[in-house]
Amino acid sequence: MRIVPFGATREVTGSCHLLVAEGHRVLLDCGMFQGRGEERNHDPFAFDPRQLDAVLLTHAHLDHVGRLPKLFREGYRGPVYATRATLLLTRIVLEDALKVMETPFFGEEDVEEALRHVRLLEYGEWLRLGDLTLTFGQAGHLPGSAFVVAQGEGKTFVYSGDLGNRQKRVLPDPSPPPKAHLVLSEGTYGDRPHRSFPETVEEFLAILETTLDRGGKVFIPSFALERAQEILFVLYENGHRLPKAPIYLDSPMAERVLLLYPSLVRYFSEEVQAYFLQGKNPFRPRGLEVVESVETSKTLLREPGPMVVIAGSGMLTGGRILHHLKHGLSDPKNALVFVGYQPRGGLGAEIIQRPERIRLLGQEVPLRASVHTLGGFSGHAGQDELLDWLMDQPRVLLAHGEEEKLLELGKLLALRGQEVSLATLGVGVEV
Repeated sequence: MRIVPFGATREVTGSCHLLVAEGHRVLLDCGMFQGRGEERNHDPFAFDPRQLDAVLLTHAHLDHVGRLPKLFREGYRGPVYATRATLLLTRIVLEDALKVMETPFFGEEDVEEALRHVRLLEYGEWLRLGDLTLTFGQAGHLPGSAFVVAQGEGKTFVYSGDLGNRQKRVLPDPSPPPKAHLVLSEGTYGDRPHRSFPETVEEFLAILETTLDRGGKVFIPSFALERAQEILFVLYENGHRLPKAPIYLDSPMAERVLLLYPSLVRYFSEEVQAYFLQGKNPFRPRGLEVVESVETSKTLLREPGPMVVIAGSGMLTGGRILHHLKHGLSDPKNALVFVGYQPRGGLGAEIIQRPERIRLLGQEVPLRASVHTLGGFSGHAGQDELLDWLMDQPRVLLAHGEEEKLLELGKLLALRGQEVSLATLGVGVEV
């Protein structure tokens, strides 16, 4: 049994790993490279897609499913296994990606071909490929997200996918993995634990209260899948504590996810399921207005506050949020709240440094609005949670994280006597 990483090595995008065991070749995720180096998406795969026996998807984020249509464009015609939630969310994610890509590397027909080959595999069900067996465990990162357990050749292998932040309340906590001969684990936040989630929520509510009280606008750049709905859930539970103001969800993709959520109830935490059982939708807070058209979005730019605007993209790489910021950052009454990761070198990271002016959509804009960063909303496990999840695992291979963060996590694992290495692109590791 051998695992060969073909993405997300010393970086957080492009997850794609080839498992070779019992005479079978199984691909674990097929993600897109995002940000720096995204031109690699156009390169041929470093393996022959036609020789694969199966693909397993851990969850529907673009950096884990974004090259799946390309796999079919290059000749793969076998099964793709995913939970029902991952299947439904993957369609939304891939169709949206196709709309916004400047230089597409797959077409609509490739998306349809890929989705036609998806077979459902739910938590605890076993997939048998000859003498190789595989199953999904609860990862708690997105609705339907999973880690993979593979058994064959007398060995047990675990691939974490992305593990969720167990402090948060919308999704179940990640399940503990079985003891394995090797674990391929993410280490996105391997260098630090997250701030307490209740403290994060309190700070968030205080920013909202202060800004709305003075008639300002609160701008929240947000990932359309999971983070936008997480923020709506917090607003639903705490709306009674805030000044009355409209909440605009200005993201067509986030709206599609919002409409899908009531059909995915069994993938949420018991708390969220309880709301739905009472006939309540906890992702639709009081005052929520979904902005469907670009024209309606433009009218918000001219309207006075108070209001809350949740819009994509979460990393400020494009989308409607840029127009809101271009028109709103010069007003000291307003607030910009980051609830997601801002990569180094990106626009978000630049704004966090508080320059006097910022360039937005070709225009210099004075930065007078308040700027806040709330890392506790992260959907990934923090350092302490990763250490707990990897407890008692003799060998760990780290991926999906910047190198310095993986090294920090690796030091702590090594101090416990665990054998640790960092995944290297194209270099196979024996299980």
